[in-house]
Amino acid sequence: MLPRQTRIMTKLRELALRNSSTNSIVGNQLKHRYGFHTIRQTCTEFPRKLKKTERKPWVTNINELKRIGRAERKERQIVRERILQPPQNGLLVNELIPVAHQVNADRIQLFTCVSKVAQSIAIYSCSVCGEVHLGHRPHKIRTCNVMGSAASKEHCWRRGAVEHVLPPVESFHLYDRLGRAVSHNERLQVDRIPAILELCVQAGIDLPEYPTRRRVFPAYSISGRVIDFEKRFPKEDAPGEDIYACGFWQKRNNISDDNKSVDMQPCDLQATAVRGMEAWERMRSGASRLMETYAAQTCGYCSEIQVGPKGHRVRNCQAYKHQMRDGQHAWQEATIDDVVPPVYVWHVRDTQSEKPLVNELKKYYGMLPAVVEMFAQAGASVPNDYVVMMREDVAVPEWDEEKLVV
Repeated sequence: MLPRQTRIMTKLRELALRNSSTNSIVGNQLKHRYGFHTIRQTCTEFPRKLKKTERKPWVTNINELKRIGRAERKERQIVRERILQPPQNGLLVNELIPVAHQVNADRIQLFTCVSKVAQSIAIYSCSVCGEVHLGHRPHKIRTCNVMGSAASKEHCWRRGAVEHVLPPVESFHLYDRLGRAVSHNERLQVDRIPAILELCVQAGIDLPEYPTRRRVFPAYSISGRVIDFEKRFPKEDAPGEDIYACGFWQKRNNISDDNKSVDMQPCDLQATAVRGMEAWERMRSGASRLMETYAAQTCGYCSEIQVGPKGHRVRNCQAYKHQMRDGQHAWQEATIDDVVPPVYVWHVRDTQSEKPLVNELKKYYGMLPAVVEMFAQAGASVPNDYVVMMREDVAVPEWDEEKLVV
């Protein structure tokens, strides 16, 4: 009786496999015929916009931060000397100095390439919510859902510029990385420079217009306090020399000044886009490597960032419940997206098509960072990290096929 049951189970298994293969073939034919889309790799969630009441996700678990804080408080109760390692002791990490120079060079080249490609690709920005679109025809997707927007949630488009693709993120320049934090009364006396440039300066780049203290002897930690046995102002360091005293009324375009030193040879648009894409990848990877050693702090509710071991004390936060903090920022560890924020835009597959992206088919469209989308439209190949977000394997149905899609 057992062999008979075995034969029956074998026949049922073969029948099930035959039916499943037939259904898969028919399903694939229907997908290609009616524009059905697969959900194998295309269900990657796009970066979600945080609400005004939400805090940025912690890089380190909050329980781990509490444990580290308890250990530090217990360590401060014991009066003893603790040897610090670079860069906590004020010295530079020699292995990261070439990385800092490379990141700064990639930053200058990236801005130059974006400025050149922006002359051929239109940039649009919503005057209400600030959303960005790249391409000749702005999309019709109704995602303008902020205070002051229209009832239809349609965007009010206007021509944008390079700062909409590469938004400037500034940080206070610190003369002494281990010194005290910038106070509220000093907010107009300390220069603000791009955060990525400040990261490179602290990692080893020397700029005459932004002097930085370079220690020869390391600092030590005694009972939690950093003790510096080196003179405050050595003889070879003249305080106040080469410092440009400028206020907030005298704006300085630091990025454009740096770009003057880059000599871009006349070439086609695609070659410029390829160089810009490579500079974007190298800059982000190099900055991530620097941030593993040189810390940066960001506010958990707003876009303020301070490169250094601690945040500043300027009370200019206007985010969620800033009254409870007296305008001070809720500092936490920063990520590469805080230093170099990617502006996500809708991906346009066919740049030659005159039909704009419509709201009814938005779930079939992909998204890319604005820099990557601009270079992709100019002819550069998209890196593998962004291929899934493009949703190129999703068949976008036509308007008459929309009702046939499930």
